[in-house]
Amino acid sequence: MIRSLTGFSTRRPWRVIVVWAVVGIFVTIMGQALVFRVTHTDSAGFLPPQYDAAAALRIAREEFGAQPDANAVTVLVARRDGKPLRDADEQRVQDVARELSATRLQMPWTDEQIRGLSEDYSQVPRVALMTTAPDKSFALLDARLRGNSTDPSMHSLYRVFHDRAQQEFGEAGLRTGFTGGLADVVDRADAEETTQTVVGLLVVGLIVLINVLVFRSVLAAFVPLFAVTVVGGAAVGTVVGAALLTGFELDPGTPSMIGTVLIGIGVDYFLFLLFRFREELRRRPQEHHRLVAADVAGRVGTAVTSAALTIVAAFATLGVATFGQFRVLGPSVAVSVLVMLVASLTLMPALLAVTGRKMFWPSRILSEKAARPGAAGRTGELVARRPVLVLVASVALLGALAVGVAGVRMDFGTGGTPRDTAAAATAREIAGALPPGVSDPTTVYVTADDGRVLDPAELGVVHRALSEVAGVGKVAAPVFDADRTAARLDAYLTVDAQSQRARDLVAGPVRQAVREATPAGLTTHVGGTAAVFADVATAVDRDLRTVFPVAAALIALILVVLLRSLAAPVVLMLAVGLCFAATFGASALVFQHIGGEAGVTFVLPLVLFLFVVALGTDYNILISDRLREEMAHGGPVRAAVARAVRHTAPAVATAGVVLAASFGSLAVNADPATRQLGFATALGILLSAFVVSLLLVPAAAALLGRGMWWPVRAARGRRDGIGRDTPEPRGRRTEARPLSGRS
Repeated sequence: MIRSLTGFSTRRPWRVIVVWAVVGIFVTIMGQALVFRVTHTDSAGFLPPQYDAAAALRIAREEFGAQPDANAVTVLVARRDGKPLRDADEQRVQDVARELSATRLQMPWTDEQIRGLSEDYSQVPRVALMTTAPDKSFALLDARLRGNSTDPSMHSLYRVFHDRAQQEFGEAGLRTGFTGGLADVVDRADAEETTQTVVGLLVVGLIVLINVLVFRSVLAAFVPLFAVTVVGGAAVGTVVGAALLTGFELDPGTPSMIGTVLIGIGVDYFLFLLFRFREELRRRPQEHHRLVAADVAGRVGTAVTSAALTIVAAFATLGVATFGQFRVLGPSVAVSVLVMLVASLTLMPALLAVTGRKMFWPSRILSEKAARPGAAGRTGELVARRPVLVLVASVALLGALAVGVAGVRMDFGTGGTPRDTAAAATAREIAGALPPGVSDPTTVYVTADDGRVLDPAELGVVHRALSEVAGVGKVAAPVFDADRTAARLDAYLTVDAQSQRARDLVAGPVRQAVREATPAGLTTHVGGTAAVFADVATAVDRDLRTVFPVAAALIALILVVLLRSLAAPVVLMLAVGLCFAATFGASALVFQHIGGEAGVTFVLPLVLFLFVVALGTDYNILISDRLREEMAHGGPVRAAVARAVRHTAPAVATAGVVLAASFGSLAVNADPATRQLGFATALGILLSAFVVSLLLVPAAAALLGRGMWWPVRAARGRRDGIGRDTPEPRGRRTEARPLSGRS
């Protein structure tokens, strides 16, 4: 099937290219217009219903009309001269709040938005007085704007509200500050916009530069990037379309993660094809380039298919996770990788068939003289001559990095807002006069088991118990729903609601005090930011214990089927497992032990495991494919290992650097969690490519010989004299069966 697909693409290349261009661009545009309709920003909504915070959220929505897309903005109002607010000032604050609550905000439309597809967030905001500082230095308003907080259109609406409130209060001689919720998100986006643009351009420039240096060709530098960009956009659009049809919601970070992943693996797959295409053009100078492209696409397509299906299978295991963000990430990445796989078997071979030898113009690297062994050849010879030394050194390096795993802690922080933003300055001003949790309270919801009207005396017991918890600064009076069958108690913590201390406080003393004080016949649930992330921590811990062994077993099974061996999968799984431990340990060393951060972000172990193991297996499959092929040629095993490394090292090294650069672009993000993910994944890819695939695995193959393919061993060789010191006759082509046979 694979060869049939690649064969059709190379025979009818223009048809394939036109279809991909038209469909890909259309799906990309639609995906960008609709993506914010399927993203969900409420972490509590991703929790299974049995968790306490999820139950609290359900009561908030059903009994108190809380809306999942209601974004909170805390507005600080103070006198310009710094003096305490007077009675007239406080009256003016309430008057302006009423005016803002009665005025419709009209969303400004831009050229990037498509009417009818993009969300129209025009609305009348809810604005109410929250509290006044004890020294009357400022008053706080609570504003609610409905919409997806990650949508740039919502950001535009917030700016309209910001400017209107600033103008209304300014006319009364009052100054304003905005923080919390949507204000934090918009300020962070504005602060990072320039950095992200520059980093994105640098990554693209680096990918182009690497390809220019490797292939010394204009087309080989730009064609892969253009193709992968179109396919990546189509993949995101496909995921968005699938989400719309099936009704599931995506985490806001999923589309950007898909884009980062696909640029990396897409360029990787294209590079695998380009290197083998160049190699075969050198060996077969008289053969038509379309025939060479068809043969190369069939050979490499088998390995690429195996690698892509490994990634799909690894991420499919997230389907067993209980935490919703993981559960939607798995199918999303799996679908997008399948789209890239189809492109690798159709669009990429078609581009090779169209460009042919012009792909490498104006370079002369297609000549036999240009095919010098270089660093790749020396690496292959080193591995072949000193396999024990290379194996021990590789294991020692990875083992030393893995030591950092000792004492590692998980950090469930949300990243916060950069300290140099206006929202951060406003938050610090509020914290100087009020408890840090005043703008983000921990909320206790109380209901009667039999649905009866609640007795205020019963709520007083819970109120007193909650007030006596160390770390709770104040507990507001109970607020009842319309029929008084449910009540809400807002507790203002003395610590930041997004901090680890707040999560420990809520998960321990707060919940324990509430549980013990709840009268018989009543049910209480604790919600709020700190409660949500405390429950997320529990859910993630359980998921890690489930997903890790299931993913490892599934990947091992796939390798057994693909490699038709029991010994080789054991070697590869041990190698990638050690690489994962080394990457995780190095990340803990850099960020926790040396950097002094609270710990590593809670999603790092899972993301690292899936990306380092799954993507690292790509390179291992490629090198294993070539090792088996070279051993089937005959001659000494170590000579076959040297040839395999010499031919494969340029592709693996280049692909590893490109993929690491793609992920590494996340390492300059202001958000600590994203920064950790970028650094760790880039490091893991580099270790997978340069240490595991080019040194450790070939060294193990040199020591195990053809026994690495036990129980189905590679051919012991033909008596044609092709060995380590006997080059293959020029013009002669030795057929070698691909990794998984002809498809």
